Amino acid sequence: MDWRFYIESNDLILIGKPVIKGTRLSVEHIINLFASGWTEQQILDNYPRLSKESLQAVFGYIQEFLKDGLFYNEPLRSA
Repeated sequence: MDWRFYIESNDLILIGKPVIKGTRLSVEHIINLFASGWTEQQILDNYPRLSKESLQAVFGYIQEFLKDGLFYNEPLRSA
């Protein structure tokens, strides 16, 4: 899946944060919902403009940036 079909960044929408195309829902917001315990079905039920594919694209987007090392500020240290 190519996340570029589902995610865009536009300076006029949420100050350029990456969002699901056609919405004002940021990638960050979707990840926060999952991190808070929401299920895929709960997100789809509450945001009917989203699709399973758009949620998959969020993870594809994050995976690409993690792979490229763009999210790391400091090396992770074990406790």
